[in-house]
Amino acid sequence: MRADPHPGTRRRTGRDLGDCARMLREVHERDGYPLNWPGHPETWLTPPSLVASWVAELDGRVAGHVGLSRSGPGDAAPGLWSARTGVGADAAAVVNRLFVAPWARGHGIGALLIARAAAEARERRLHPVLDVAASDTAAAALYERLGWRLLATVEQRWGPEQKVAVRCYAAAA
Repeated sequence: MRADPHPGTRRRTGRDLGDCARMLREVHERDGYPLNWPGHPETWLTPPSLVASWVAELDGRVAGHVGLSRSGPGDAAPGLWSARTGVGADAAAVVNRLFVAPWARGHGIGALLIARAAAEARERRLHPVLDVAASDTAAAALYERLGWRLLATVEQRWGPEQKVAVRCYAAAA
């Protein structure tokens, strides 16, 4: 049986967490995402606010990951979207934990995963938003290419001595 050369998505299972954590390590070492390496990557991939998560597969291997979460107190994008639209921030869902294995780039996997998470948000009658470190210009370029709208760039405190500029986006209506 040959592996499918076209990427596809499916719900992430508990069995995928090890592969996702290894892939995240590769992404972190290559691209610096996430900015701060989590002490427990599997826990970072399953935050309490998580609504759903997916993996992308290419050639029979896990090649990417995305999550969808309820907005939390530290999320800037839902509040910015709420202020702009007049709709409560609880009507937003945050697309997060998006990454693609370095070996699998160039196959549209990032766009595929974003589309899957955004579709789930809309099925739940929530508006998809996200934020990205301003230093991650490749991710910002992808979101803009996909039609996401920049809400603002804000500074967030990610630790006692760490402030990070974050670009906040909302999916097109």
